[in-house]
Amino acid sequence: MELQDLRKRIDSLDDQLLQLLNDRMELVKKVGELKRATKTIIYRPEREKQILDRLEKQNGGLLSRSAIEAIFLEIFAVSRNLELPERISYLGPEGSFTHQAAESRFGGMSEYLMLPTIRSVFDSVETGRARFGVVPIENNQEGVVSETMDLLREKELLIAAEVLLPIHFTFVSQSDSLQDIRRIYSKDIAFRQCSKFLREYFEELEVEQIPVESTSKAAKLAAQEPNAAAICSHIAARLFSVPVLFDNIGDGDQNRTRFIILSKDFVNQKSQADKTTLIANLPNTHRPGVLFEFLKEFNDRGINLTKIESRPLRDGSTFKYWFLVEFEGHNDDPKVQEIMRKYGTHLKWLGSYVRIA
Repeated sequence: MELQDLRKRIDSLDDQLLQLLNDRMELVKKVGELKRATKTIIYRPEREKQILDRLEKQNGGLLSRSAIEAIFLEIFAVSRNLELPERISYLGPEGSFTHQAAESRFGGMSEYLMLPTIRSVFDSVETGRARFGVVPIENNQEGVVSETMDLLREKELLIAAEVLLPIHFTFVSQSDSLQDIRRIYSKDIAFRQCSKFLREYFEELEVEQIPVESTSKAAKLAAQEPNAAAICSHIAARLFSVPVLFDNIGDGDQNRTRFIILSKDFVNQKSQADKTTLIANLPNTHRPGVLFEFLKEFNDRGINLTKIESRPLRDGSTFKYWFLVEFEGHNDDPKVQEIMRKYGTHLKWLGSYVRIA
């Protein structure tokens, strides 16, 4: 078959895809009308997971699970905007990995509100200026984000979903030749996590490494200076139109950051794979065995704990702590409810949502 014939077949399939997508959006529009009439929540991560699981099971072609997710998550995002446009705040700057995480779940068409601090993202959701907020909570190389954890205890917000984003750095420059590059801009942590690449490619060259406040700022500077380069995210390279010379330049391919999606009053229905996050302010922590007894409640009921982090209580001059606890399961599970009732006001439920990480 000739190339032109193959292109004609592709064009025909594209026409069919466009018609099918429009047919889907007509149904989405009707769903949106029903949801507005009944005041039903538009964003349903557990429903999206059900669709993706079903599509993966019946998939017999070349598309991988990640490819199916990439395509359909964008379709879901467009559908939500058709049902009810919603504003999403995120920790800036524009082009940050948090921005990339937000777009991975809410798509390119959503209305985004870039904010300078994690606290300002929490405040935007708390005051209703944004329906959802996206902030980082932990990185598997650098650990937890303490400010996010502390604000989860301070604010009355819920976790609607989590996003696990592989952190892939790109090397971008207006220059086609490494010999012409005199300056490399990036955030200090990016320099650390790409040290092997920098040694291999620039050890013999006189190149200045200049730390800046964000990888987005680095990409912007590289776009403006002909003999400069930047280590940044894919989305920053795209936003500032800087050519990518090298992709995935990190020292390893296991760098992951977990983000959470915040909401003021969002409650997920149960799915087949849930995670729950709560805060434990345990009483009588001066008594030996208090933490052990609490954790044993989960072990005795066969509930798998996936995370426990301690944070200072900041109450008086003594050393007191509260705990962020995560486990597999939903708050509505009978065994989980037994623990919630037993400890009462000493536990603060932060959300049950589809488990990704």
